[in-house]
Amino acid sequence: MQELLRVAPGTGLDLSAIDPRSTPGFDGGKSEGKSLLHERRTHLADLQDLLYADGTQRLLIVLQAMDTGGKDGTIRHVFRKVDPIGVHMWGFKKPSTAELARDYLWRVHARVPADGEVVVFNRSHYEDVLVVRVHGMIDDEQAERRLAHIRDFERMLTEEGTTIVKLFLHISKEEQAERLRSRLDRPDKHWKFSSADVAERAHWDRYQEVYRDAIAATSTEDAPWYVVPADRKWYRNLAISTILVETLEGLGMSYPEPEEGLEDIVIE
Repeated sequence: MQELLRVAPGTGLDLSAIDPRSTPGFDGGKSEGKSLLHERRTHLADLQDLLYADGTQRLLIVLQAMDTGGKDGTIRHVFRKVDPIGVHMWGFKKPSTAELARDYLWRVHARVPADGEVVVFNRSHYEDVLVVRVHGMIDDEQAERRLAHIRDFERMLTEEGTTIVKLFLHISKEEQAERLRSRLDRPDKHWKFSSADVAERAHWDRYQEVYRDAIAATSTEDAPWYVVPADRKWYRNLAISTILVETLEGLGMSYPEPEEGLEDIVIE
């Protein structure tokens, strides 16, 4: 599943060719998928505990999606069993005055993981080559320059010991419409609805173009992008938990050696 969803470095990307309702690497149905997700969550929690105990590795997870794409839902369902002491979530919204007074990566660099930590970015530094490009705040030349900055930034992080997993939750325009209607139909979801989401929806095709460009330009061997079909929420959660489990399993972690003499200690 991991390799099926990974965007190979140096290759083009056609998002329109990827069916958001597909389930690459999984032939079972929803019930089987949810059962397997339960196992993945337990395994992920064990691996996160090992990461924290080992204390020599860092994991940065980047979540990007169109509005209603499922970033919050992914965090709730995939990370349900992990220990909060070693996992941190950061949401990057409109920059503050202090952040705008500095380079666009400044606020991001301050939130990357320390040794033993998992950090999840709910939106990220990629907003500065997506939204701003759609709305003409930067031109193509500036976008290319920023994409080069991001490649260099992520290369520096990986060379300093951070493993990066970038996930684009790929939903269809039809599914987005259904999710927006659901928010309108449920009073307890009205707080999540914004008329700005409807306005941004008018730029759907342009967003698909800038996502395509950003993903293709920044999916590298050390910091790969994965395009996860996300119309089916259960598959989205299963695929992401599988990618994270396989990534953590590949880090060669181990528990520290216990102090000597533990066998002689008696607790009275």
